[in-house]
Amino acid sequence: MSNITQKELEERVAILRRFRTLLEQQRAKFQEYLTVLEKQEDSINAEDTNATIHHAELEQQVVQGIRNLQKVIVPMSELYNSSAKGTHEEADKTLASIQGELNRLQSRVLEQNQKNRELLKCHLIQIRAQLDNFKNPYRNLKSVYATKAAQGNLVAVEV
Repeated sequence: MSNITQKELEERVAILRRFRTLLEQQRAKFQEYLTVLEKQEDSINAEDTNATIHHAELEQQVVQGIRNLQKVIVPMSELYNSSAKGTHEEADKTLASIQGELNRLQSRVLEQNQKNRELLKCHLIQIRAQLDNFKNPYRNLKSVYATKAAQGNLVAVEV
């Protein structure tokens, strides 16, 4: 291992800390996203449209937060890999652990998201079937007011 100055060491430690903080924030966002998806599944099963819409809006906000974090994490990862990696094996193990947990959370999120999509698709098919079975008594009439009842031909007017 080559000798590094105190300033370089402090920079590497600062990069390491910032990178770790960003990964922990991303892990928290993924956990929040998974919670939203699980609650969304409950609202889909309960056929609570308002709650499902609310969860979809929350989902969009969380995904945007993850995207924003990712914009910072990618350059920080590259900076970490170019400057600090290999200097602290314990830190490398910690970061690898966090990244492994992030990968597991991401796969759980994708599975839950797919499950929710399938539930929504099933409910949509059921709703369409119910609409198709709905009988419209006015379907073949020219006007809603037109009925096949007898009508009078004469009108009596008295003065």
